[in-house]
Amino acid sequence: MILGIDVGGTHTDAVLIDRFSVLNKAKVLTDEQNLLNSLLAVTNELIDASNVRRLERVVLSTTISTNAIVQNKVDRVGMVVVSGPGLPPCHYDVNQDTYFLSGYINHRGIEIARIDRKEALQIRNRFRSEGINHAGIVGKFSTRNPRQEFELADIVGEQLHHVSLGHRMSGHLNFPRRIATTYLNESIWHIHQRFVEEVLHFVHARGIDVPIYILKADGGTFEISQSVEFPVETILSGPAASIMGIMATTACASDAIALDIGGTTTDIAVFADGVPLFEAFGVTIEGNKTLIRGLKTRSVGIGGDSAVRLHNGKFSIGPQREGPAAAFGGPFPTPTDAMIVLGISSIGNPAKAADSLRPIAEALHCPVVEAAGKIFEETCLIIADHVRNFVEEINEQPVYTIHEMLEGKKLTPRLLYVVGGPAGPLAPELGKLLACEPHIPVHAEISNAIGAALARTTAEMTILADTEQRILTIAEEGYQTAIPSGFTMQDVIRTGREKLREKVLRMGAAENDLEIEVVEAQEFSMVRQYATTGKNMRVKVQIKPGCIADFKLGDALCR
Repeated sequence: MILGIDVGGTHTDAVLIDRFSVLNKAKVLTDEQNLLNSLLAVTNELIDASNVRRLERVVLSTTISTNAIVQNKVDRVGMVVVSGPGLPPCHYDVNQDTYFLSGYINHRGIEIARIDRKEALQIRNRFRSEGINHAGIVGKFSTRNPRQEFELADIVGEQLHHVSLGHRMSGHLNFPRRIATTYLNESIWHIHQRFVEEVLHFVHARGIDVPIYILKADGGTFEISQSVEFPVETILSGPAASIMGIMATTACASDAIALDIGGTTTDIAVFADGVPLFEAFGVTIEGNKTLIRGLKTRSVGIGGDSAVRLHNGKFSIGPQREGPAAAFGGPFPTPTDAMIVLGISSIGNPAKAADSLRPIAEALHCPVVEAAGKIFEETCLIIADHVRNFVEEINEQPVYTIHEMLEGKKLTPRLLYVVGGPAGPLAPELGKLLACEPHIPVHAEISNAIGAALARTTAEMTILADTEQRILTIAEEGYQTAIPSGFTMQDVIRTGREKLREKVLRMGAAENDLEIEVVEAQEFSMVRQYATTGKNMRVKVQIKPGCIADFKLGDALCR
């Protein structure tokens, strides 16, 4: 038996699955000030003393970190960057608190210039004086040798709440993306830490003694205690959950658009020939290009509870959510209130919804029902515009799915899958605007919880072998070992498979879910004075994203 829980900015959803059948499901409002209350409330309807002992695992997804980034409700982070020679520092600014230090480690991992301790101390003092409690530290080639990042962490990180190091984020060399990844990791660290603490309190309070996992952006899981150091892996966890949920409850085999419309955001995804698209180089969120592997999605700041405000006689929708809909006692009118007034949603208090729209109706010089229609129409237009832009951007680039790159593929979606609370009222109109046939999958209101419950554990690993220096490095794992000069590409791949297997088993993966594949293998000869002195080899291995073993897409969940 599996318990899947999706903690959204508006609602917390849960599903209890046994032998790939939905036994029960529940939805409650998310209490952002006390997540424990939400977790306990949603599971009170699903779990009791008789079935808690039958649980095999609990898997969570969450939009909390994503929503914090989209709404710019993150912590202030001081970035310490060692860029060395090359592009000027202005190319690497991620925020107003980015500082550049002298020092340099080259592409071979050899230290060329030492860190200036005096500079580092000045930055530490500046952080203290400005009340900065979080820092990210990134060196250009720290994935080859993290020594300078460790040195700076000891100096700059003194008395800070937490520090994120760039070499731990990814084994890729893309410096700007590693800076952005490190920044985001630290900016949501406190938010995510609090979330994990609430989850662990919930587990203790419910007497649950099984592995607890959290969903990542790639549609895979990892053990929740390990997520504390890498919260950036969980951004877009909610969108990934919706994709996994749609995969689990449909039998899509063509190009399609998938929308998860929540209270705070709408998450957009696209399927090519029935397979979710994948970010080949790392996900992008709010303009931040990261190295976080993930399903290709876009989160936009509009949902059922987005605040509708008046400006000079006109109204705007979102991106902020300032509480529930007015029909539920919220402070602002929302699209949900408009749908209630229009009679296409039968929730909440209709009188409160209508009252909230009266100032907008007066400003627009029209009846309340007409104002509600305008808000509903604008909501659909905003979502549809974001979808069209997303599909256009995808078609301007190579199309990657979770399985392969589709050479020359141009997406022409004709199906629209809509999940989330407002799916019923919005799907028909969005289908018209996007010229797609709308579908609302079974259990659409808790699709994210289903997707989280059925996701397998995933991970990737980058292995670097330098036979001249006789060193093999896995930067993300802090692992380095000596190798013989005759080490071959086959040896690197074998080592990568072994280490990845060990890693994912530590993360809680089941043995029959270990579908390991080599996604990159490069080998270069190193030459000095016209003679080959060794090989530089780079291998990337991963566990392919997907549902847990034995589950067939669109399986018994539909019964």
